[in-house]
Amino acid sequence: MKQKTPGTDMDFAAVLIDWQRRHGRHDLPWQGADAYGVWVSEIMLQQTQVQTVIAYYQRFMQRFPTLRRLAEADETSVLEHWSGLGYYARARNLHRAAREIMTRFDGRFPHAVEDIESLPGIGRSTAAAIATFCFGARAPILDGNVKRVFARVFGIEGFPGLRAVEQRMWALAQERMPQQDAAIYTQALMDLGATVCTRNRPRCAACPVAADCVAHVQGRERELPAPRPARARPLRERHALLVLRPDAVLLERRPGHGIWGGLLSLPELAADTPAAAHDEALRWLQAHGLQSESLRPLPAVQHGFTHFQLHLYPIRADVRAATPFAADTALDWQDRSTLAGAALPAPVRRLLESLDG
Repeated sequence: MKQKTPGTDMDFAAVLIDWQRRHGRHDLPWQGADAYGVWVSEIMLQQTQVQTVIAYYQRFMQRFPTLRRLAEADETSVLEHWSGLGYYARARNLHRAAREIMTRFDGRFPHAVEDIESLPGIGRSTAAAIATFCFGARAPILDGNVKRVFARVFGIEGFPGLRAVEQRMWALAQERMPQQDAAIYTQALMDLGATVCTRNRPRCAACPVAADCVAHVQGRERELPAPRPARARPLRERHALLVLRPDAVLLERRPGHGIWGGLLSLPELAADTPAAAHDEALRWLQAHGLQSESLRPLPAVQHGFTHFQLHLYPIRADVRAATPFAADTALDWQDRSTLAGAALPAPVRRLLESLDG
């Protein structure tokens, strides 16, 4: 089969701009918003699909309608309004960045790409998108959708997460950035990747550049972009205490950094075997003035992270009555009727939703 030379048969940007005007998305709730609203949407859209984000975005903006309101809120409230979106570091960074904007930039969202990128949780692509949509910048983006489009259209080999491959894509992104209509072109790339050039079952018949797409011409849509190289993820095992009374569950606020930072979770035990965990659970309950008639191990809750697999082994302890904990501790009773709105790690939420009373 004759090899196709990428990009020689089309003005890629012009085709996408025309397509976006006629077929792109124009009714997303953050389109036309100020920089604050666009920023919130961009952070939410990291690792999360548009249809999932819309309802969360609307609720979040109703509670924190301005940058100042977000900066003045406490982290617990921010995490609660992020609950269910996952990747909670995004919410913590959003909150920190809002406060930083209030102090470093006098409450005005910065315009320059470099200043935006200097804020917590904002990378090069997100900063470029905000500056392009809100301040008329001409800055290329390279999120996951765009990487997929570039890999297929221009026949770029290799896993996009590898530094050399990503650098090549950044160079291509800069090269293809049009002189005019940068915001429309940027939205077109996002729309094409999200609605047409999807990871599974791309809709090539609806793609405006299919005739010039290397992957489509060569029948390699399933091969490009190349998948992440396989690697074994280490297993981490943790034991935790699930303390229940009829109306509440005992939860512990985790430190503001690290995995599940700032979220409510189960008190973890240091033990590394079931027998040791049982003994430690008894000592823990006694030290906190709690009595349980029995301790019951529950099936492991499994959860996958990017770099490791977690098996969480809960030990259930039912208590009939318990006095409140002091305000200066991380422990508190969470009413079971309010768990749906609590900021919980996904595996802990699944466990609590599975309880039989």
